[in-house]
Amino acid sequence: MARRYDPERRQRIIDAAIRVVGEKGLAGLSHRTVAAAADVPLGSTTYHFKTLDELMVAALRQANEGFAKVIAARGGLEDPRADLAAELAGWMGEWLAGDRTGVELEYELYLAALRRPALRPVAGEWTERLVDLVARRTDPVTARALVALMDGICLQVLLTDGVYDEEYARDVLARIIPAR
Repeated sequence: MARRYDPERRQRIIDAAIRVVGEKGLAGLSHRTVAAAADVPLGSTTYHFKTLDELMVAALRQANEGFAKVIAARGGLEDPRADLAAELAGWMGEWLAGDRTGVELEYELYLAALRRPALRPVAGEWTERLVDLVARRTDPVTARALVALMDGICLQVLLTDGVYDEEYARDVLARIIPAR
């Protein structure tokens, strides 16, 4: 039997893994559940991702890109006159206003790195990437503090099913940014 050429299969598997985690949490993620969600043979998931950790890394990388797209679309870091606290608060507002499933997934995978060492490098890469972006407008120590505060605000909103308060976020972020 001829093998069917399917160049999008790997991507469909990653997309399916994100949907499965969004619907069932990490506990519901298996090669079998992802294969069913992607409508591919079970062997395809294990061919492209030998372990669930490999699949989770790919899903986390893709989820991280959602926030990166928000940052790139706003472009506020390029203008040194722009209010940095307002820009960061705006990023979070846009991100949290979108599909919460993607945001929750990113945090679920991010926190899964506590127990799954294979996820730690990609979680760390994202944090460093965000710190590097913010450090364009401030020093690296302040940038790290701002990113930590942003994570905390996002987690509080997600964990309490709260409504994001952009004015509050801008105010507390501004308290960390040194006056120039």
